[in-house]
Amino acid sequence: MNLLAETELDERDGRYLRKAIGWSHAARRRGNRPFGSIIVSAGNEVLAEAWNSNAEIADCTAHAEMNAIRALARRGLTREQLAGATIYASGEPCVMCAGAIFWSAIGRVVFGIDAERLRAYRGERSDQRDAELSCRDVFRASPHAIECIGPALIDEASAAHGGAWKA
Repeated sequence: MNLLAETELDERDGRYLRKAIGWSHAARRRGNRPFGSIIVSAGNEVLAEAWNSNAEIADCTAHAEMNAIRALARRGLTREQLAGATIYASGEPCVMCAGAIFWSAIGRVVFGIDAERLRAYRGERSDQRDAELSCRDVFRASPHAIECIGPALIDEASAAHGGAWKA
């Protein structure tokens, strides 16, 4: 295992990442996998907040980041507006979510627990495994810059995962 060092955050990033982590606890209480996300404009306006709702709505694509990005689409924001936005995710975005972040043109990502640490919670069950590709790998393939910060607030972001995954 190649664990990344924890990233220190400024007050703004810490505040919004903690809100995303709060949504991860809400997701778990509702019977979903424990992930939360929030998208904030460059001007500090909260554009969307979401939790993972995959169990609630029987949709394997209903990850917190996907739900937040879908909420943005309903607001009619342009790719230019989103280029200055930051998406905060309680966990490192998976390959699908990283692709959606790319397609939405969101220019900045801040995440809590990283995929390597998440795998320790998920275990070896095939229905809980992820594609072992970092979101950074997806973002590096992008023709436009996507800044990626994390892992951060690892202990706080990990709290919702203890006992949440099937053994």
